[in-house]
This record gives sequence, structure tokens and C-alpha cells, in this order.
Amino acid sequence: MGKKKPDVRGIEKDISDLKRAMEGREFESKQDVDKFLKNVINNGLSPKTKSLKALDKAQDLVYDAWEEDEPEFRIKLAEKALKICPDCADAYNLLAEETACSIEEEKALYEKAVKAGERALGKKIFKNNIGSFWGFIETRPYMRARAGLARCLWELGEHEQAIKHYREMLILNPGDNQGIRYVLVSCLGTLGRFEELEELLCGSEYDGDWSPHWLYTKALLIFRKEGRSEKAEEKLSEALKQNCFVPDYLTGKKVISSTLPDRVTVGGDDEAMCYASDLLMTWLKVPGAIDWAREKNIIKEKLAKVGRNDLCPCGSGKKYKKCCGIIMGSS
Repeated sequence: MGKKKPDVRGIEKDISDLKRAMEGREFESKQDVDKFLKNVINNGLSPKTKSLKALDKAQDLVYDAWEEDEPEFRIKLAEKALKICPDCADAYNLLAEETACSIEEEKALYEKAVKAGERALGKKIFKNNIGSFWGFIETRPYMRARAGLARCLWELGEHEQAIKHYREMLILNPGDNQGIRYVLVSCLGTLGRFEELEELLCGSEYDGDWSPHWLYTKALLIFRKEGRSEKAEEKLSEALKQNCFVPDYLTGKKVISSTLPDRVTVGGDDEAMCYASDLLMTWLKVPGAIDWAREKNIIKEKLAKVGRNDLCPCGSGKKYKKCCGIIMGSS
């Protein structure tokens, strides 16, 4: 209750205002655009307000609500927005966040938000903008609503419906600004749907993803198939190199907090805790995987104290630089 953290969604107001200010203007050159933007930086925006559509006015009220400290004021602004335009999905999203007393109530409000978003956007945008959906600011309230609805469905045990929403959201927006792919990894892993999990992780769409959700889970999938193979060892070493804290949470050396952070540090302890919170159940489904992670982490800690020309602690009889030093990227 009371004063809240700044809402990161508030930046969309600036984007919306800039878009409105540019409507109807014709720029003959890049210099004209630069001049316009320089004037905006120096003098601020003067967006059109008189000719705004009802949906735009309603959305502006939600922007204002996000900046309010008191929940009661946020709720009043959301309710006012819906009186102006019942197609304002973000108003329903806000009410789901602020007023729902049960997961069922929350789900019902997100369902209304999704339908409102569909009405506001129209069928054409779903056909013409698959693959770049998030790039249009008008689509974001709908995508937020759908993510909220999918989460509620998952918590209510309606797993297939939740996964269906997540998959369709990734089709609409494969760039995945919302991090839906990480939620889907957690869902598939929790259900033990390893083939589907492998298909998602090994697809070309997110080949460059270096998050724990990708690296550690890929290592787990290889271990599940091959045991402690060279390929599995290399992948786990790669994961450890990116975030060395994950095994501490998987093995219980560190406790996973019941309250997870809103933001994480890449390669940090908080990122590791969030990964373990999402994927611990998946690791537990693979016999021997937790022990493997524990032993690999112990070896890694020993390697940190080994010289390049010392015998490798793994017991191979080779020098470190010719053995695990290669895998750990230390040679």
C-alpha cells in the first residue's frame, strides 16, 4: 500500500505522445526529423488532445494511474477510463492487479481485458503484423492482458490453455519483449514435457540466448539423454561460466526466497535464484542431475585455484590447460 515503485510501463506515455505529435506532419528530409526531435527535447511535447479518440483518452487515464501512489486513485482512474471506453484493455489489467481478491476474479478481469484488446485492435492487425506485434504500442495492452490471463490459467491448473496462450504470444512477437519464452520453459519443464522443451530451446529463434533458462536447461536435457558425457560437461561448464550461482540454489546450499526480485542482474545471484525457482522441479525430474550439478560446481571451485600447468583436479591425469581449462575457457 502507499508509495510504489515507478511503473516501467509509464515510458509508453512518452512514446504515445510523440506519435501523436508527429501525426499529420510531413518531413522532407532527415534533417527535418532531427530538427523536430531536437525541439521536442528542448521544449517538450504538445500532443494533440482535442481530437483524441475515446480509447486514447481512456489510455491516457491509465498512464496517469500508473503514476499514482495510492491504489484507490489508480482504481478510480481505471474505472473512469472504462466509462469513457470499454475497449481499454489496460484499464481491466490494472483492475486485475489492484482489485482481484482471488485468482478466479483476476482471471475474469484478464479475460475482459483480452476481449477489449481484440475489439480495440480489430482482426486486420492480427493478420498483418504477426512477428512484429510488440512494435506497435497499441498492441501492448492486449499482450499484457494475455500474459496475465495465461498466468491465471496456469495457477488454476488449466495448463494446456496457458501453454497455448504462451505459444501464440511468441508467434505474434518472437522478439519476446515480455520474456514469455522463459515462462514457457518453466511450464514445459514442470510438466516433464522434455521433447517440447528441447524443441523450444534448440530452435534457431533464440539461438543466441545466454540466460540460465537456456544454458542450464540445455545442459540438463543433454544429461538426461547422455548422462555425464563430454557434451553435457561442456554445456554445464558453459552455463557455470555465465552464472556460477545457480547450483547453490538447485542443491539447496542457498534458499530460494518466497519473494523474487522484479529485476535481476545478468550473471548475478538474483538471476540464479529466479532460475532455480522456475526450474528446480524440472531438475528434480531427472535422476542424478542435482548431484551432477553439485559435483561440477565443487570441481569448478577447485579449478579456480589451479594453475594452467598443474594436474587437473578432475582426475584425468592431464594438465589443467589441456583438460578442463579448455572447457572452462581458461586456456
